Amino acid sequence: MLRRRRLLAWLAGLLATPTIAQPVSRQSSAVASFAPVVPGYRMRFPRDEGSHPEFRIEWWYVTGWLDAATRPLGFQITFFRARPELKHDNPSSFTPRQIMIAHAALSDPAHGRLVHAQRAAREGFGLAGAGRDRTLVWIDEWRLEQRNRMYLARIPASEFQLELAFEPRQPPLLQGENGWSRKGPAPQSASYYYSLPHLGVSGTLTRDGRPRAVAGSAWLDHEWSSQYMEKDAVGWDWIGINLDGGAALMAFRMRDRQGRSFWAGGALRRVDGSLRVFAPADIRFTAGREWRSARTGTVYPVSWIVRAGELELAIEPLFEDQEHDTRASSGTIYWEGAVRALREGKPAGLGYLELTGYWRRVEL
Repeated sequence: MLRRRRLLAWLAGLLATPTIAQPVSRQSSAVASFAPVVPGYRMRFPRDEGSHPEFRIEWWYVTGWLDAATRPLGFQITFFRARPELKHDNPSSFTPRQIMIAHAALSDPAHGRLVHAQRAAREGFGLAGAGRDRTLVWIDEWRLEQRNRMYLARIPASEFQLELAFEPRQPPLLQGENGWSRKGPAPQSASYYYSLPHLGVSGTLTRDGRPRAVAGSAWLDHEWSSQYMEKDAVGWDWIGINLDGGAALMAFRMRDRQGRSFWAGGALRRVDGSLRVFAPADIRFTAGREWRSARTGTVYPVSWIVRAGELELAIEPLFEDQEHDTRASSGTIYWEGAVRALREGKPAGLGYLELTGYWRRVEL
């Protein structure tokens, strides 16, 4: 157990070292260089649903609601791929050329707090990896895989097990400028980013040895980048909301050290399929009620008023204690949980809220 903890701490250290993509030089020809994110890239599907190992960091993020009409539950499944800045001329099979990390969580109001699990491993030996042509990411028995039009997830965590199928009902939503999503004033502060809102969900949830059939809706994000945050940013606030009737909203803001909006963006796909991409000035996050974690002492604003253009939504959590302690894998603590969206006091949709950088500055 002690050796495993030391290994996880070492992996977290690899990911927590801030790196700026650099061209290969004579002095560092054996050190990994990272591909840049530049405007004008044309996404191709399903190829771009797979891994992009030449970039520094990448994630596949599935969040959703199960059985919302009866006993609502939120869930999160995330796989990260990270490429450390290491010398790659070492022929050893044990060289950690890619690191895989996975997080999974259930938001169950009856439990009163988040139930979560995490894993980390180096790519290789068939134990962990990421496929290149379609979505296929895994660590041991944890797995997210694309088969034909469907996505299949299997998460056998210690406190729960998820066996879920996700059915796309809408085409990919390209964030930013055709998938090039700015995260700050500098052009290189960007990611390639697309979403799949309104995924149909079906499958099985097992708790305490008792499986039950579940159904619901979900949102999938896929992003990859080599430099994500500028030095003046400490974290971000993000929402992905499946709006009633088939519309979908993503909105985010990057925060500076004083808690002010450093950059912002988002997109609204309307019911008719038309798209509005928001400039930084179009997005406004106004914090409401705060919650303090008894475990870490971190204070999070868990209710919000989010304005995206003319659309204004109140964001309220399914419950307050949805804090993730992932220091054993990705080296950070953040809040992410199931939320309801209200418009003029009436239900408008379901989704997820992510709050990072409130414990400490996020290091990617």
